[in-house]
Amino acid sequence: MLEGNRVSGNLVRGLAVASATAVTTVGAVAGAAQSSTGQSVNDTETTASNSTLLADLPAGQQVQVQTAALAQQADSQAIAADNSARKTAAESARKQAAKAAIAKQQAAKQQALNDAKERQEARQKASRSSTDSSATDNSSLATQSSYTTAQVRAIAQQMVPSDQFQCFSNIVDHESGWNYKAVNPSSGAYGLVQAYPGSKMSSAGADWQTNPATQIKWGLNYMNDRYGSPCDAWLFWQANGSY
Repeated sequence: MLEGNRVSGNLVRGLAVASATAVTTVGAVAGAAQSSTGQSVNDTETTASNSTLLADLPAGQQVQVQTAALAQQADSQAIAADNSARKTAAESARKQAAKAAIAKQQAAKQQALNDAKERQEARQKASRSSTDSSATDNSSLATQSSYTTAQVRAIAQQMVPSDQFQCFSNIVDHESGWNYKAVNPSSGAYGLVQAYPGSKMSSAGADWQTNPATQIKWGLNYMNDRYGSPCDAWLFWQANGSY
C-alpha cells in the first residue's frame, strides 16, 4: 500500500511538473537572452529542476506525464484558435450587415425617386389630357368681333384646368394684361401669351389673331409641352422673367 501511494504521488507530481515545464520553457529560453540581472539564471535553474523531477519518474509514467502536458497545450491552442475564429466571424458579420443596410437605404432612395417621377408624369399627363379635352370642347365657342377682358378671362376659366388657372392667369397678366391683340413693339410677339412669332399660333386655328380661345388653346399646349404644366411654366417665369 505504501508503494502504491508513493507511485500515485509521483504521478501527480510528474503531471504538475510537466505542465509547469511546458509553461516555463519559453520563458526560460527568452530569459537566457536577457541581460545579466539574475533572471535568466533563475529561469534556467527552474527548468532544470523541473526536468530533474520528471526524470525521477519511471519511463512509463514519464510518457503519461508528457502526453498529458501536450494534451493541455493542445487544448489551450484550440481555445485560442476558436476565440480568434469567433472574433473574425463577428467582424465579418458586422461588415456584411453594414453593407446590407447601405444597399437597402440606396434602394429605398431610388424607389422614392422613381415614385416621385411617376407621380409627376401622371400629373402632367392628366393636365395635358384635361387641356386637350377642354380645348376641344370650347372650339365651338361662338366667335365675336371683339372681347372684353372679362370675357377673355371667362373663356380661359372654361378651358384651363382649375388647378392650373391661377398660374396661367399670372403669366397672361405679365405678358399681355389679358389683351388678346397685344403686340410687343420690340420683338413682334403677339396675343395673350405673347407667342413669337405670333403666326405659330396658327397650329391651333387660323383665327389666332382675333380669337382668344385659339390663343388660349395654343398657350396651354405650349406650356404643357415645354414645361409640363402652366404652373411649371410660371415657376420658370418667376426665375427668369420670361418663359
